[in-house]
Amino acid sequence: MNAPVDFTALKTRQQAAWGTGDYAVIGTTLQIVGETLAEACDLKTDERVLDVAAGNGNATLAAARRGCRVTSTDYVGSLLERGAERARAERLEVTFQTADAEALPFADASFDAALSTFGVMFAPDHARSAAELARVVRPGGRIGLASWTPDSLIGRMFKVLGRYLPPPAGVQPPSLWGTEAHLRALFGDSAAAVQATPRHFAFRYRSAAHFIEVFRTWYGPVNKAFAAQTPEQAEALAAELTGLLDSQNRAGPASLVVPSEYLEVVVTRA
Repeated sequence: MNAPVDFTALKTRQQAAWGTGDYAVIGTTLQIVGETLAEACDLKTDERVLDVAAGNGNATLAAARRGCRVTSTDYVGSLLERGAERARAERLEVTFQTADAEALPFADASFDAALSTFGVMFAPDHARSAAELARVVRPGGRIGLASWTPDSLIGRMFKVLGRYLPPPAGVQPPSLWGTEAHLRALFGDSAAAVQATPRHFAFRYRSAAHFIEVFRTWYGPVNKAFAAQTPEQAEALAAELTGLLDSQNRAGPASLVVPSEYLEVVVTRA
């Protein structure tokens, strides 16, 4: 029999990984996803909006730009600081609060909408995270999610990383959040409706080597994966990632443009 997953210990390791480097360097390039999600959720002025696993605040800023009263949360405080810097630069009023997606410190039905762009999908206990999202949103409110699909560039990248730094046994892959069937199962009777729309985000870098350099330096999981390898293993990992990127590149040899599919989902709370 498989031993039960120690989610507390796993989240501690994840928190350390995401705190490595500076995700904001990559996160800011994804801003358009937050804007698109805010429109999909049809956010309205003065609505109470929660951004869960907000990172450096893409969905946070998108909601605040639409006049919402936003609370931005993450369990990595340094990422919230990056979001706060961006909000101050735009003169946007946002509340920032450290919080775990699996144990949100808010009362039931506290928000009109909850958002997460490539954030809550990485919380290890999928069922608990979904239950918390549903709990804090009022009946008739919306839960807006953007999650990488299993066949996306990021989904495939994590499969490569997993061959060099295997994930803990018994933990569901994050990319399951990018499948409609999994989300319908997670939200179950708490969802009055589930609207799923496949979309694509294009990663744009000079080359595969440039992409790997940026992610290896600033993106916690990639940084940790490379750090755990011998020099020979790190070279092999870089070669595998290069092959993946080059196989998906639509820009030709002079640049790198790689589309990565994600699933945009709006759950209407029952």
